[in-house]
Amino acid sequence: MILAIDQGTTGTTAFVFDDAARPLGRAYKEITQHFPRPGWVEHDPDEIWESVLGVANTALDAAGVAAADLRAIGIANQRETVVAWDAAGRPLHRAIVWQDRRTAERCAELRAGGYEELVRERTGLVLDPYFSGTKLEWLFDAGRVPGEALVGTIDSWLAYRLTGEHVTDPSNASRTLLYDIRAGVWDEELCDLLHVAPESLPRVVPTAGAIGETSALGASVAVCALVGDQQSALYGQRCREPTAAKCTYGTGNFVLRTLGRGAPAVEEGLLTSIAWQVGGRVDYTLEASVFVTGAAVQWLRDGLGVISDAAETEGLARSLDANDDVYFVPALAGLGSPHWDPFARGTIVGLTRGTGRAQLARAALEAIAYQTVDAVRAQDAVVGEPLAELRADGGATANDWLMQFQADVLGVSVAVAPLAETTALGAAYLAGVAAGVWSEADLDALGGEPRRYEPRLGEDEREALLARWREALERARGWAR
Repeated sequence: MILAIDQGTTGTTAFVFDDAARPLGRAYKEITQHFPRPGWVEHDPDEIWESVLGVANTALDAAGVAAADLRAIGIANQRETVVAWDAAGRPLHRAIVWQDRRTAERCAELRAGGYEELVRERTGLVLDPYFSGTKLEWLFDAGRVPGEALVGTIDSWLAYRLTGEHVTDPSNASRTLLYDIRAGVWDEELCDLLHVAPESLPRVVPTAGAIGETSALGASVAVCALVGDQQSALYGQRCREPTAAKCTYGTGNFVLRTLGRGAPAVEEGLLTSIAWQVGGRVDYTLEASVFVTGAAVQWLRDGLGVISDAAETEGLARSLDANDDVYFVPALAGLGSPHWDPFARGTIVGLTRGTGRAQLARAALEAIAYQTVDAVRAQDAVVGEPLAELRADGGATANDWLMQFQADVLGVSVAVAPLAETTALGAAYLAGVAAGVWSEADLDALGGEPRRYEPRLGEDEREALLARWREALERARGWAR
């Protein structure tokens, strides 16, 4: 059996899978979101660690198995979020979350200094506060953490606490602004540019492989996979062939298309990252990162009190025959792909005296779909061919109205995974491959058939909705500059 840990932005999930990749036990725990200043987002690293131990033990209990029964552990993690800790494993600062915008001005300064092309060429990324590098620079700046601190993304933090090894994998390293994705090394010039000492960074090991042993769950178990959550979902969707694509509907939406062993230079607006390293094979992925989708629904619930549960949005959207020309641009953490505007802010347009809960809920759901269309069309332009099918996973895929609307405005089939939490499944697959439970060829026989949605809208109606969305989008651009 395999224990898969998915440490995400809003909470931590654990699954126990058997050798047919069937889930036997599951547990979940939310983690606290800290907002010390506007645009800043932080987590407590100790709370994250405790949540991992808690859900792992609860999932084992739910499955009726002990840690000694496990063959391996796989870990998927929220990417770009950074932690600093000392040699004893004590955190030195709150984790700075990928959504955090505190280094937006620093990124603008670096762009003005002419460093954008260097960063894109070496890392496949853009200069944006989303990524880890400027967050790490901020931590080391002015002695917020000491120069001898160990730093890394969440996978590194958890691996250190579990095994004592200071390691990461290429999928996570490729999201830091510090890693040369073609040479496969920490780039000394970029580390120098962002004032991050290479010796503070983790050793890069294969995504699937022997990482270390842990006794944290009461018996010695091998940790056999570390992988960024979006690449994990790509693997869990079995998108190993070039041009296969998936979208994970979570806090944000992340559209990844497999590129295979090539890493092309792409236009600004999209990202090239390492998908995974399995054995000696390094595969790449073309990514569009949309920052706020499910988080916009969470904001309707927690920030405005418009809904009491995310599931309410489906009924509210269905209660309307049309969107009443209300559009919500959820740039609550700036705009990601393909716009890359850290100064954009959330905007709702088209409000009238007749606007109510239903219009706001529907606008939030429509925005999820519109942003995904923007991401897919940008990828189509780079790849040179339209996407034939979008494989979907994540919590929002339970919303039948949203999935149908996504197919309608995308104009292609949407195939929803049988297990929505394919991030955990991908971590289990990778750990199982590393531990010899499965070969990669075996994976294609695992899992069930997807739930399919076919487009129903005509081309004119689809393009009219998208044109109006683009008008609303322009009104959100550059607001906080």
